[in-house]
Amino acid sequence: MGSRVSRLGVPVGVVGIVLLLVVPVPAPLLDLLIAANITAALVVLLTAMYVRRPLDFSIFPALLLVLTLFRLGLNVASTRLVLGDAHAGKVIQAFGEFVISGSLVIGLVIFLILVIIQFVVITNGAGRVAEVGARFTLDAMPGKQMAIDADLNAGLIDEDTARQRRADVTAEADFYGAMDGGSKFVKGDAIAGIIITVVNLVGGFVIGMVQKGMPAGEALETYSLLTVGDGLVSQIPALLLSVATGLIVTRATTQGDMGSDAAAQLLQHRPALLIAGAGLIVIAIIPGMPKLPFMVLGAAVLLAAQRAGKAQAAKAAAEEATPALPAGPAADSPEGLLQQMRVDPLEVVLAPDLVDLVDTGAGGDLLDRVRGLRRKTALELGLVVPPVRTRDSIDLPTSSYAIRISGVEVGRGQAPPGRVLALGDDLDHLPGTPTSEPVFGLAGRWVPAELQHQAEMTGATVVDRASVLVTHLAEVVRTHAARLLSREDVRALVDAVKADDPAVVEELVPGVMTLGEVQRVLRALLDEGVAIRDLPRIFEALSLRGRGGGADLDALVDAARAALGPAIAAACARDGVLRVITLDPLLEHQMAESVRPGEEGATLSLDPRRAEVVVEQVDAALRQAEDLGWSPVLVCAPVLRAPLRRLVGLAVPRLPVLSYSEAGGGGSSGPRIETVGTVTGAAAVPAAQALGV
Repeated sequence: MGSRVSRLGVPVGVVGIVLLLVVPVPAPLLDLLIAANITAALVVLLTAMYVRRPLDFSIFPALLLVLTLFRLGLNVASTRLVLGDAHAGKVIQAFGEFVISGSLVIGLVIFLILVIIQFVVITNGAGRVAEVGARFTLDAMPGKQMAIDADLNAGLIDEDTARQRRADVTAEADFYGAMDGGSKFVKGDAIAGIIITVVNLVGGFVIGMVQKGMPAGEALETYSLLTVGDGLVSQIPALLLSVATGLIVTRATTQGDMGSDAAAQLLQHRPALLIAGAGLIVIAIIPGMPKLPFMVLGAAVLLAAQRAGKAQAAKAAAEEATPALPAGPAADSPEGLLQQMRVDPLEVVLAPDLVDLVDTGAGGDLLDRVRGLRRKTALELGLVVPPVRTRDSIDLPTSSYAIRISGVEVGRGQAPPGRVLALGDDLDHLPGTPTSEPVFGLAGRWVPAELQHQAEMTGATVVDRASVLVTHLAEVVRTHAARLLSREDVRALVDAVKADDPAVVEELVPGVMTLGEVQRVLRALLDEGVAIRDLPRIFEALSLRGRGGGADLDALVDAARAALGPAIAAACARDGVLRVITLDPLLEHQMAESVRPGEEGATLSLDPRRAEVVVEQVDAALRQAEDLGWSPVLVCAPVLRAPLRRLVGLAVPRLPVLSYSEAGGGGSSGPRIETVGTVTGAAAVPAAQALGV
């Protein structure tokens, strides 16, 4: 029942206010409504004083409009009674007689003073504070959103807390924006009150003399009393609401109500109270000054100073009894400098005009996509990508962004506001800025967002700005996955495996390999594009190969790859077919004989010209296959896989290099192998013959 009344109370009340503007109201009902108006204004003022933060009274702007409309409706109803019946109820009569006190001039002066206080002082001040607060709150929104997302990415808060904080930031901006408009209602109400008072005074004087035949003195006395009473019963609630508006917009977020905060902050400095109390007593002893008021107030202030001193002493004793927390390092201390020197593992830096990409209030979803990318990378590669710090920088050119790993820029692109990226062959007829897609180098054009449908109709692929940035970030993460795998990440992965397969970990670390050696192997696998999700199988292979020592990095990586052979082949296959580029047997034999061990692993000791020809033919074979929509791999003998990967990886890093055992490790259940090219290494052989097609 209560909830139904609450839902229906405001709509019914607003409809009643509208009726109040056009339907005559009897004087007894007007008295009740005036009393309700004063009561509502007083409750709103006290509520504004007791709330701890402005958002706790978020309904205030709407309530301000309703109460202002209610007061204007009462003005119209009272004006109708004053001018029509020369009587507007006992409340207006009592207010007029009490203020005038037998003198019309005193009554009018007091009324004008109240109007000036409300209109010139409180209303104007509250309106200006609301306007500035709205502007500053809106300007600070992107920074607050980025701070929340940074805390979320750093793991300091969870998703629910971040969602609530984002909602609070948005609600705060909406609140101050509404207060900026609500203050205009209060100002307009003050102006309307002045006009209505003048109309009542002049109109009543004319009606009394012309229509009712009153003498000039009697008409002036009758209608001035009613006018002043009507003005007071309107201006007092208006003054209360103006004060409430000023309190709300000037109130900072605290942990207590206004009374508690005022008492705590005014009494926090004992010397100030002692000086003030002594000053009042000095004023009291000046000849001619009334002694009693200043002596009483001075003694009260000195008493407050004494109590404040006792409270501060008790607080100091409590702080001494509480063990002090270790203070943070000074800014110029070695520890502080070390904290400032720390760099983020992965960072996205945005130009100032791209901040809307992370502003959820403006529809930006970049941070949500980055979190999705982290989940996708973890499921695909087995790598937990470190939290991505997102910040803005005025050093970047307009509409550009930069991706950094450990403070070093590894990628840069553009994402102009209000644009979408159209990719296709024939884009010259579209307006926009020509560009090159940052990941695959495809020709594109940044076209206005309103022309997206037109670009799609021409057959172009249209990509929004956030997708361009996230795709670029995903490619950077895949390319530099090895650099993102830290020692602490390896420890976390080992601990995760140990929880499910303790025997595998206990056998490997630290008996066979150290944590650093495991990190080197996992980094080498990631560098070759191999997922490390199946860590138990990798650890088993490393335990067998590394037992007894003497195994170099290439041997350990090959052992892990052999264990993951079916998974590697399946990841490279498309539609159950693994398309391969092979080496001519003679070339393969010559390469096998040229393998030489080295500190960084085995290398191929080939003639530079011969090596260049091999790389060129591999690149040509890869491009020809990609033109047909294929994603081939290069296969070779196991002894050649690592050194051949080093040779061709410099020119064609996107080409996976598999050994025969890895390509056919799945047996009959593995993918079907189809040869799409053969590399001979012969410089004089025509290209078509050299590729075996």
